[in-house]
Amino acid sequence: MSRQSFSDSQFWDKLHRYARKAGREVVERALCLYYAARRPETPTWAKTTIFGALAYFISPIDAIPDLLPFIGFSDDLTVMAAALALVSLYINDEVKRRARATTEKWFGPEIIEADR
Repeated sequence: MSRQSFSDSQFWDKLHRYARKAGREVVERALCLYYAARRPETPTWAKTTIFGALAYFISPIDAIPDLLPFIGFSDDLTVMAAALALVSLYINDEVKRRARATTEKWFGPEIIEADR
């Protein structure tokens, strides 16, 4: 998919509407990709990969419909995981921090088993 298939407003709209249903992992990965694509240091080939994955995420046409319970976002997660693996050099600490902060704003702090 090309850069023209991706839109900031569609991305944020889908993320806001489906964050709870998609789950913390999908949201945080999507945000890592988004913030990495916004870095000026990220090369064009990596941005193209990222925008392709995010365009798939916001697309109303999915291999597995997002409305299906439990598995609806599994294809989106797979596409984003592949994109993250390809562009991992551009997912720096600042990108991770921003993604985590936004995710925690929506979901609350992550509770780790050792914290319970």
